[in-house]
Amino acid sequence: MKTWWKEAVVYQVYWRSFYDTDGDGFGDLEGVIAKLDYLKELGVDVIWLNPCYESPDVDNGYDISDYYSIMEKAGDMETWERLLEEVHNRGMKLIMDLVVNHTSDQHPWFLESKSSKDHPKRDWYIWKDPRDGKEPNNWRSYFAPSAWEYDEQTNQYYMHSFAVEQPDLNWENKEVRHAIYDMMRYWLDKGIDGFRMDVINLLAKVDGFPDAKKPADLQYLGNNPGIHEYLQEMNREVLCHYDVMTVGEIPFVTPEDGALYVGEDRHELHTLFHFEVADDMPSWNMKQFKDIQTRWYEGLKGKGTNSQFLNNHDHTRQVTRYGNDGTYREESAKLLATMIHTLPGIPYIYQGEEIGMTGVRFDSIDDYHDIAMKNKYKEEVEKGRNPKEVFKDLLPLTRDNSRTPVQWNATEHGGFTTGKPWMKVNPNYTTINVEENLKEPHSVLHYYQQLIRLRKEHPVMVYGEYNDLSIDDDAVYAYTRKNQDTCWLIVLNHADHESRFHCPEELLTEEPHLLLANYQDVTEKERMEDLVLRPYEARIYQL
Repeated sequence: MKTWWKEAVVYQVYWRSFYDTDGDGFGDLEGVIAKLDYLKELGVDVIWLNPCYESPDVDNGYDISDYYSIMEKAGDMETWERLLEEVHNRGMKLIMDLVVNHTSDQHPWFLESKSSKDHPKRDWYIWKDPRDGKEPNNWRSYFAPSAWEYDEQTNQYYMHSFAVEQPDLNWENKEVRHAIYDMMRYWLDKGIDGFRMDVINLLAKVDGFPDAKKPADLQYLGNNPGIHEYLQEMNREVLCHYDVMTVGEIPFVTPEDGALYVGEDRHELHTLFHFEVADDMPSWNMKQFKDIQTRWYEGLKGKGTNSQFLNNHDHTRQVTRYGNDGTYREESAKLLATMIHTLPGIPYIYQGEEIGMTGVRFDSIDDYHDIAMKNKYKEEVEKGRNPKEVFKDLLPLTRDNSRTPVQWNATEHGGFTTGKPWMKVNPNYTTINVEENLKEPHSVLHYYQQLIRLRKEHPVMVYGEYNDLSIDDDAVYAYTRKNQDTCWLIVLNHADHESRFHCPEELLTEEPHLLLANYQDVTEKERMEDLVLRPYEARIYQL
């Protein structure tokens, strides 16, 4: 079934690193408004805004203390309402982050819950008695060695899947669920166009809270019995009454699980982020990636819709992690873009990706803000490990690699702020920035514009069937997208050396028409039977 959200290209705005208008060193909502024409010109349809709700900001806004107000760093409600209006005036849509697995420990709900064992909101969070004078079980949290924090006042532990300051809500409590549904309606009635749902598959907990066999493998935190009932209730109570887009952040899932969350007959979510690439593939592995794409395509075919992304605010920038951020930075940035925008599913662009921004390597742990990295560093050093070694091990995948401010021009701090940036700007901003990209006709930015334009003009990119032609090749990724009488061939050489692609005979009956290439000198006269591809070369043909 054709829908607007399947045809969308989504751009993620991590606002604190996007653009600062008041010189306090933090990006802000006014900064997003100031750059909306840039985003419109890029061609994106939907803006996903990271959390800007009231928050102590322990985990960059994912610790919410008031779902109904805007964090001072970001602006105020009047600015947010103007942002929504300006987004809609340009024919774009806005989706907000929905963070409802946990709140901040400063949220009034938690302060009340914590105040006494018999408070009416005690059961809004997950409280357990000590076991043998220690934690209720052996579960870890994402950010700490234990998922439990002791409260001396009431002699019980509360559960936190993330930081100590992020207590988990008790979704078994009907009052909690309906308080969340009221909040969702509040934002939807303001006119937003949907939600990106933070770790939405963690809402249901394992019954009885037994010890985990392997506590370091956090899979026991997600996809537990009851989760689909919660999401179906959420859809029934709230989502089905609005024409909006929903995308769930869903770790630890296979395609079979994914189909349960996004199957069109299931009435839960529209699409999801799975993490078989971003979490389970630390560096580029062509065969693993192809296998993931095929399994997810087959698993969701005729049932639901996938998402395509290689980086976001939690994962190192794609050109550094999965491409080549040195000699072939521009070529590999364009190749990765070609892949994400032509594979089946909704493509996501993380801010700065469209100019080929790279991951960063600072010299000291003191230059990093990522609470997950800092906690892990402390934990490992306390075990007696060499601090330099620990730091080196944590560098490749720290979340701050992708959180440095957007590089707008070659002026101080990349034109991001007139003050001191909350996080250091990547030193390469003098050569990699938006202004340079806009001037250069063959830049990464202009390539993204062309890709997005192709998607808007050709339904085959959205609805076409997918077929991998290069399953066993370590370097070349070649596949077709077919829709009715249209057939496209995408050929990618994901390697820093030349590679050959032998086009199957059945595809050679038509004269190929070159639609897009990331090298400027490609002509249509080349023999398709035996295509020689340069390092990180990408081509799209219509057959």
